[in-house]
Amino acid sequence: MKIIGKEKQESNSVTSQKNLLNEFVEEHEDLAVYDTYIDDGFTGTDFNRPSFQRLLEDMKCGNINCVIVKDLSRLGRNYIEVGNYIEQVFPLFNIRFIAVNDFVDSFKNPSSTNTILVPFKNLINDEYARDTSIKIRTSLNGKKKKGEFIGAFPSYGYIKDPKDKHKLVVDKMVADVVRKIFDWNVNYGLGKIEICHRLNNLGILNPTGHKKIELAQNYNNCGIVGDSYTWTPSTIRNILKNEVYIGNTVQGKRRAKSYKIHKVENVPEEEWIKIENTHEPIIDKETFKKAQELSKRDIKVSQKTKELSVWAGFLKCNDCGYAMNKKSSTNKSEKRYEYYICSTYRKKSNTLCTKHSIKQENLEKAVLKAINLHIDLLINLEEIIKQINDSNFQNKDYENIENRISAKKDKLSKILNFKRNIYEDWKNEDITKEEYLEYKQKYENDIERLKQNIEELKNEKQIEDMQNKAQNEWIQQFIKKKGITELSRDIMMELIDYIYVKENGDIIIKFKFKDDINNIL
Repeated sequence: MKIIGKEKQESNSVTSQKNLLNEFVEEHEDLAVYDTYIDDGFTGTDFNRPSFQRLLEDMKCGNINCVIVKDLSRLGRNYIEVGNYIEQVFPLFNIRFIAVNDFVDSFKNPSSTNTILVPFKNLINDEYARDTSIKIRTSLNGKKKKGEFIGAFPSYGYIKDPKDKHKLVVDKMVADVVRKIFDWNVNYGLGKIEICHRLNNLGILNPTGHKKIELAQNYNNCGIVGDSYTWTPSTIRNILKNEVYIGNTVQGKRRAKSYKIHKVENVPEEEWIKIENTHEPIIDKETFKKAQELSKRDIKVSQKTKELSVWAGFLKCNDCGYAMNKKSSTNKSEKRYEYYICSTYRKKSNTLCTKHSIKQENLEKAVLKAINLHIDLLINLEEIIKQINDSNFQNKDYENIENRISAKKDKLSKILNFKRNIYEDWKNEDITKEEYLEYKQKYENDIERLKQNIEELKNEKQIEDMQNKAQNEWIQQFIKKKGITELSRDIMMELIDYIYVKENGDIIIKFKFKDDINNIL
């Protein structure tokens, strides 16, 4: 008999089945219990269940010659597989099969396994499993769409709310560790490997160790060997890109192929279920956004200074598109200076690209000048927009949308009134029933079309509102930087996508809001 440990209590259903089977064996002198095989908590559609596999081994070894179940569904809920075991596998190993409640006994009543009722019941059991799977999946998807957490274990940094298991609360024990990870990455430019070294040197348990030891949860991770709860770069990467830390619940990233095939597959990102602001964030959205941008950039911390350069991840060769590498040299007056050259030229071959060399001093002057010029342009642009608005020359397209919505609503109101009146006309015998039905159908079509038009115009207006708000926000962000005399990584991250260096030392700056400026102009 399988021993049930303290970590998992035997279900009432299993206890009931055991009692029934033991009573059945006691009533039949030709039967004796060799072992009890229990797969509590495993789906009957999967025959790769641990205890069922143990039963097959005992069959092959000749340890048992009879298998007894409460009913056919207890053997399994896969129509094809259950039929295969009853008709092929058990007879092959000379195994007597008994399903107590279904009155099936392959030894005393061989025909009981061959009647139409057996495959029919197996089909019903299979259909029950399919129907249950659909209902469970629908229910879980409904919870996901409401932003309710349905997983067994929350992401590192969170625990389930004791009052509501579908809600997450901050795990104060390790929330500061999450903040350190983002701080080291965003503000100090540390890579995933360096962050791992720091955490391991501090003796901080990784997420698996935290769950198992500090939270005493029954959590298993097949990737952990022994009791080595050390951090790895992949764990850091997963934390840095996880939206749970900004208060969003993202679920449905993986799914089973079907209720019979339990192999898990990844779901395309556009199909994930993401609900924002479902719980308290640990990281602010701006920091998280910077972490995502940094993950796309080629950045390295200086091995000498252990600091992240202002330019790291921003400089690219204008011709080959690869990153620029930092170098240092000494001029004729023994003054040391730093400059950047194309990484393709330096590391691969001078036949694949040219130097594209530029001094850091010249680079900084050019970028500062370009930023301040853009700020002046935006200040002038903002003043022009203000004058236009003050002169009542507001966006005509925006006004036109408002007018069109108003006109459509007026027309809709009239048609609704017409529809009400034709009913009275029919009842008063002013029009025939055929005319009434014809008018009614026409008005209903017009009403549906107008409602759709109004909804489309409202969406168009909403987009316009959002664009106007966004434009004003980034203009203000730019203007705040007016008169800057020194560059920082914060300024670079906020304003610039990339800087491309030409062979002659000229640069092309791709500002984050360049397209928005062109649209306004």
